[in-house]
Amino acid sequence: RHTRFKCDWSSDVCSSDLKNMLSRYGIFCGVIEHKSFTRTAEKLGYSQSAVSQAVRALELETETVLIDRRKDGITLTPDGEQYLPYFQQIHQAEQNLERKEQEMKGLKNSVVRIGTFTSVSRIFLPGLMMEFKKEHPDIRFILQQGEYTSIARWVEEGSVDFGFANAEAVNNLHTQILYRDEMVAVLPKGHRLAKKEIVSLKDLETEPFILLDEGEYSVPEQAFQRRGLHPRIEYKVYDDYSILAMIRQRLGVSILYRRVLEGFGADLVIRPVKEQMERPVALVFRNWDTMPYAARKFASYVQMKVEAGDQRVF
Repeated sequence: RHTRFKCDWSSDVCSSDLKNMLSRYGIFCGVIEHKSFTRTAEKLGYSQSAVSQAVRALELETETVLIDRRKDGITLTPDGEQYLPYFQQIHQAEQNLERKEQEMKGLKNSVVRIGTFTSVSRIFLPGLMMEFKKEHPDIRFILQQGEYTSIARWVEEGSVDFGFANAEAVNNLHTQILYRDEMVAVLPKGHRLAKKEIVSLKDLETEPFILLDEGEYSVPEQAFQRRGLHPRIEYKVYDDYSILAMIRQRLGVSILYRRVLEGFGADLVIRPVKEQMERPVALVFRNWDTMPYAARKFASYVQMKVEAGDQRVF
């Protein structure tokens, strides 16, 4: 009794099987399907000798004769009958693996999980995600919003694939600096300091201050401390855009990142700060080689666009 097995020899998958270490199982299945070494070789574009060698390699591996070669055709030996279902399963697994590899490289049904903070998720990422999805429409993004400390923790724990953070606020992780974001003073209209072209931290020390919550690493707080200054911090707020709304209501002044103000600075007074401050915004990851393929692909895309100075990024 011969077990019937159908190989899809017209597919690219079977052709690519020849390139991997398990291809001899697929070749064997083809020989049984077509009942001929010659026809199998023609289908695969191999020489008949190569097909014969692949089958012979299986016979050496199993230490038995698998195919009875006769003048009127070929048949499975009793041992071949026993082995065939296992070879079929291996060959099917090869095909499934090849399909999955192609699926992964095409980023089908892939999810990229990113830890990010407000200005990156509102200004930097949307255009990049839109352009990337044009090439890979099936990809999905999950953005997890936080501050530098929580983002670094998520990356370390693996709850996100990679993150964006202030490079100076991150330890024990790999960082790739993408750009630097300058800090400026933000005042309500008509404020007494609005008459000055440049304000200093000393000018701001006595004002009701709205501090951007950056987690354990605050750039403005450290700048004040280094100069022995003690600002009147009356509010500590996580969201940059909530701070802008509070300044408009004259609840205080603040120091924010210039990129946050792009398109949102109307009805506010923005002044450079004498003591220049900035944050190096970085791509943050634990291990590039073990990062999921889709995440690594998008992270590389981000780096490429930044290096090229793409206007949709800057």
